[in-house]
Amino acid sequence: MSTPELLLKQINALIGYLVERSLAHDQNYVFQRQLSATSVEVTFPQADRFSIALKNRAYPEVYDVLAAERAYVAKLPDGALIQMQYLFDRGELERHRLAFFPSPHLEEFQNNPDVYLEDDIYADVVARNIVPFPIRFDFDCRHFVWKELEHPKSHLSLGQYQNCRIPVSAPISPACFIDFILRNFYSTAFNQYTDSLPKSPWCFNDSILLLEQSVLHIKIPTI
Repeated sequence: MSTPELLLKQINALIGYLVERSLAHDQNYVFQRQLSATSVEVTFPQADRFSIALKNRAYPEVYDVLAAERAYVAKLPDGALIQMQYLFDRGELERHRLAFFPSPHLEEFQNNPDVYLEDDIYADVVARNIVPFPIRFDFDCRHFVWKELEHPKSHLSLGQYQNCRIPVSAPISPACFIDFILRNFYSTAFNQYTDSLPKSPWCFNDSILLLEQSVLHIKIPTI
């Protein structure tokens, strides 16, 4: 079973791992705060800047504000931002928000191209045909928020499409999320470093409903 304390420990271990492997150039370690008598949040400084990503603004502008406010747990060498936030109520996971914001500018590449050209970890992100867009894994089990199929409790959102909510079978652990980012967007880094990536000894229970399983969805591994 997951607890805020375990999540905090795992996220900070993952951030430390990225720093040690030179996969993060800036970082904010998470902390735990009490929101009410029953509600506890594992979050990071400037997490409230999450809300800007939901407004009708061009992606480069959204990215610029988040980067300027340092609203992330880790900033990768190519400028991509990673955010992780979990909220528990009465000891149970109520919400999480896991986001990946690739840089729309690659300013570091313009200023110091050797960082990329000498390291094929970043071969994909500097390709001219790449179009950066945000990726979010959200979970919210509040009864007044989720709606079967229309707004699954756990879902994946791609880009800034308001109604893009691809059903996901369960909430996602921090280790699973970082594995997903490295495996799919930094394949060389994944091959080089993920053997020793801190793993999670637990996973969350399934939250997907029967109707949601009848459409294309994402299955979270249970081992």
